Amino acid sequence: MHILLIEDDPMIGQSLTRALKDVGMSGDWARDGVTGELAIESGGYALVLLDLGLPRKSGFDVLKSMRARGDRTPLLIITARDEIDDRVTGLDLGADDYLIKPFGLKELMARIRAILRRNDAPAASTVGNGEITLDLATHETTYRGKTLPLPAREFALLYALVDRPGTILSRAQIEERLYERNEEAGSNAVDVLIHYLRKKFDNEIIRNVRGVGWMVVKHPS
Repeated sequence: MHILLIEDDPMIGQSLTRALKDVGMSGDWARDGVTGELAIESGGYALVLLDLGLPRKSGFDVLKSMRARGDRTPLLIITARDEIDDRVTGLDLGADDYLIKPFGLKELMARIRAILRRNDAPAASTVGNGEITLDLATHETTYRGKTLPLPAREFALLYALVDRPGTILSRAQIEERLYERNEEAGSNAVDVLIHYLRKKFDNEIIRNVRGVGWMVVKHPS
């Protein structure tokens, strides 16, 4: 599940992109309104998290332009503006929800799941490939009748593969989903995580394509 964060505060941006990865979601981060609008236009996002006080183009203007061209991508405003008029404006312009900073990550994730459920996105709480099921709320994974809670990075790695079943992901592609841009991954970090997952479930949960990368098998729905 791909989320777009449009936020100019570096501390909040880093914290939220890390939190999204911890629950198995991939997050792109735009740091101003113009860049964010271009990212929205490129498509492919399940939800947009939008700050209002952005450089180059305000959050309200981004939202207004987005809805004016018929883009119905779910959107959650995250802002320090707590005035009633701002909340009303944001919702009237087409935001699905309005969350005031500071907020708890648990509340943010709950609101994301609620928005996606309202927008007929069954993957809001669980995702799977027909054999593997991941619960985004509890970090529990079920595979061939065995259910276990997983640490954040193991869960995120498995989600990256389940998100594209049948597609081989390289080491670099997996690391991009697991680590921040300024965070260095160990040379064998991916191998170690895959070893842990196979040990907990079964060697067949993740397939290796020698010299290319890893995949999970795509099963009929």
